Amino acid sequence: MPRAHCKKTPGRHRKPNSLSLAWRTTGGVVVGAAVLGTAAATANASVLPFGSTPVSSAAADLAPGLTARGAPSGRTSGRTSGPASGKAPKPTASKAPAAKRDARPEQPRAKTSEKAAAKSRPTAAQAIRLARSQVGIEEDGGGETKFQEWYMTTSRARETLARDGGSLDGYGDANWCDMFVSWVGEQIGFSEQVGSDAWTVAHARWFQEHGRWGTEPRPGAIVFFAWDGGESVDDIEHVGMVVEKVDDGTIETVEGNADNAVRVKERSTDVVVGYGYPDYRS
Repeated sequence: MPRAHCKKTPGRHRKPNSLSLAWRTTGGVVVGAAVLGTAAATANASVLPFGSTPVSSAAADLAPGLTARGAPSGRTSGRTSGPASGKAPKPTASKAPAAKRDARPEQPRAKTSEKAAAKSRPTAAQAIRLARSQVGIEEDGGGETKFQEWYMTTSRARETLARDGGSLDGYGDANWCDMFVSWVGEQIGFSEQVGSDAWTVAHARWFQEHGRWGTEPRPGAIVFFAWDGGESVDDIEHVGMVVEKVDDGTIETVEGNADNAVRVKERSTDVVVGYGYPDYRS
């Protein structure tokens, strides 16, 4: 009959061979060492100061050259946060987004003050138009006009009074041809070019001193007369504004104090001493 399997007798063991004995002995030592290491780590953790980081018992039990997962220490088990040398990675400068190009056309540059001043200058036609608009104004019964009254209120009147003598009230009934021309210059904002005076001789000299004096009639020019045909500035007796050149021997003018009023006249160039030229805008 077949041999029956025998039951293990309680309390009895097979005789161990040399290999199993060595394993049991070594394993016991390793297990014992692990238990003792754990106990020691626990004891150390209990006496560490507050805030200290305890050493991991598992890390203390690892064999040299092994990582926590058993991989060799020379290899990494996952992605690292920096290079193997341990140096912090250099920060990478992020590029700023390129500025969007403005699609609007470039604005024109501001005009220079010189160009702005040139553009603001009046034209000769504007001066003539204003002068002609006063035609027909006459002296009142006392020989006075608005042009004399205006001149008496200006600072220039006090300057010419200091130069020529007399009294301020004396301008009230004085010859006013030059005051009329000065008024036109002031009304168009061009006194620095037309000049301002009550004495025709001094006014002509002012044009000479500024290099704007000549003998050619031009529209808007200030014309100075000497009735006896004199050619010297000292001979000047009257002043007006040129409207146009009629022909080689005749000019048309607008004049104040011509027959005690503002009038348009045709004059022979034989009685003209010279012309002053305001720098009008062309």
